[in-house]
Amino acid sequence: MSDETRSNTTAADQTEAAAAGAPTPDAAPAETASPDPTEQLRAEHAEMKDRLLRTLAEMENLRRRTEKEIKDAREYAITAFARDLLGVSDNLTRAVGALPAEARAAAEAAVTSLIEGVELTGRELAKAMEKHGVRRIEPMGGRFDPNLHQAMFEIPNAEVPSGTVLQVLQDGYVLGDRVLRPALVGVAKGGPKAPAAPAEPAGVDRTV
Repeated sequence: MSDETRSNTTAADQTEAAAAGAPTPDAAPAETASPDPTEQLRAEHAEMKDRLLRTLAEMENLRRRTEKEIKDAREYAITAFARDLLGVSDNLTRAVGALPAEARAAAEAAVTSLIEGVELTGRELAKAMEKHGVRRIEPMGGRFDPNLHQAMFEIPNAEVPSGTVLQVLQDGYVLGDRVLRPALVGVAKGGPKAPAAPAEPAGVDRTV
């Protein structure tokens, strides 16, 4: 085969390959754009920063919840014990109140000493309970509050606003900011309407 024939054949082959889409021997491969390393680092830095901030926020929330649980455990751990002591306090109060003033005045020295001892025990018990966060509710003469009081009956009285506490049947107590036992009260009825009380007073929790 002559050089001219070989050249013509080669040119024809290249033309057919180009038409078929195949790269010719002289064609250079297309360059692929590589990602920018700086942008990759920035993206990774932003992702790591976001993860770190989320982790820090979760740890802070966990710390606050743990502190609150520890505080509540310390403050309200005596709830059942304190509620049992209320019965003891009630009995001491009833024991002193069962003796009429005339009988006490005419009582012998031994009986008087016994009564004074019961009263002293009641005061010491009240101090001990208050020391541990148990406080007595003072509802007499105030406005009825369903969060702190339990109405047992109504007393007709047009001279005071309706809903005023006129009688206390049983003292109520709170432990910290939670109601340990509501006060049992009798409230006035028939007087002028008292201002509406808030649905839930600040700092009072009924979950004890």
